[in-house]
Amino acid sequence: MIGRLSGNLAAVQPPLLLVDVQGVGYEVLAPMTTIFELPALGQPVQLHTHLAVSETAQQLYGFIRDADRKLFRTLIKVSGVGPKMALAILSGLDGAALARCVAEDNVAALVKVPGVGKKTAERLIIELRDKLTPDFGDANDIPLMAAAVVPKVDHTGEAESALVALGYKSTEASKMVSRAVKEQPDADSAALIRLALKGMAPA
Repeated sequence: MIGRLSGNLAAVQPPLLLVDVQGVGYEVLAPMTTIFELPALGQPVQLHTHLAVSETAQQLYGFIRDADRKLFRTLIKVSGVGPKMALAILSGLDGAALARCVAEDNVAALVKVPGVGKKTAERLIIELRDKLTPDFGDANDIPLMAAAVVPKVDHTGEAESALVALGYKSTEASKMVSRAVKEQPDADSAALIRLALKGMAPA
């Protein structure tokens, strides 16, 4: 089991990261909440990791905060929620926002996440109610290593591709990014993704 990676950030193509550990490149899938806190390319990074093993693949998932990894592991224990859906949930909602959704029985906010239907949202609320508190993630969870947000040179196309990779339909991703561009015309792709996902989060 690989529980943590320490190396240099070699590439970022949301939600996929490449971490160079002494010459070995590890491909890691990460939620946007982690990607927003990554250091610049070539800089040291440490990630808490979870290795998901299926009949067809082995995939590493990485998180800046251990609390996010714990939440990811809690989510994939919910019936009908796999790693891909858990990644999408944690990309659109941080731990505190998800805890508020659960506390407020906010099904409408959860079904905005790609792949989450009403029944799955209701199941999430029921199964997470005793596991999350409204102040989840607000205190004492210090990232292993946080620095400047990854600099981006691409624009709307990269942002749209990242949203599609998270499970949003191409047309929906295009609309989300278009709204983000109108809100902040000079934003790089990381900022566009953040704005797009913010528009899907509960008020």
